[in-house]
Amino acid sequence: MKYAKPLPSYLVQRYQGWKATIFSENKAWYRRLADEGQRPRAFIISCCDSRVHVTSIFGADQGEFFIHRNIANLVPPFTDDSDHHGTSAAVEYAVSALKVAHIVVLGHSNCGGVQGCYDMCSGHAPELEEKSSFVGRWMDILRPGYERVLDVPEEQRKDALEKEAVLVSLENLMTFPFVREAVEKGDLTLHGLWTDIGEGDLHQYDPETKSFKLV
Repeated sequence: MKYAKPLPSYLVQRYQGWKATIFSENKAWYRRLADEGQRPRAFIISCCDSRVHVTSIFGADQGEFFIHRNIANLVPPFTDDSDHHGTSAAVEYAVSALKVAHIVVLGHSNCGGVQGCYDMCSGHAPELEEKSSFVGRWMDILRPGYERVLDVPEEQRKDALEKEAVLVSLENLMTFPFVREAVEKGDLTLHGLWTDIGEGDLHQYDPETKSFKLV
């Protein structure tokens, strides 16, 4: 593959530093993970945004979380069409193969994907309406959430839509038969979180008050 190039030197240096320190000091743990396989207790669905660092937020070690990242931390609804559904495949593997006990959907402030959905649905991003737009068609998943924030004061809609991205994903998770079955059996719990990048605050969804509360 002629287009693949060697890593930039700064990444090579960082890797070598990690191998010489963190890996070297925990070699037995890494070998155990390799030999025994992964047994993560939680499956985290978060945004691709480089500012959202799930393992740092929760101080997680290798092998603790099964993580899937996509634009705006969205989960599509279940469909019988199984062609090229990366997020759905991750959900299936986490629940059916790894038997995780928790699924966490983590949204965040200043989400570019959610902003794109807001602009598209409000008629300010016609390029995202094109059938050829991968981002636009992905953000169609969030259209129901956009409809639900139209009654929110305009200055608060973007923040509300970021939280709707979490709720829409939780709702869609329950359309997967194997997720619903695990939840109803008590083998799996779903959690909705939203983090403020600038403040470091973490909010969790409370179904009783139907609102996000500071953790």
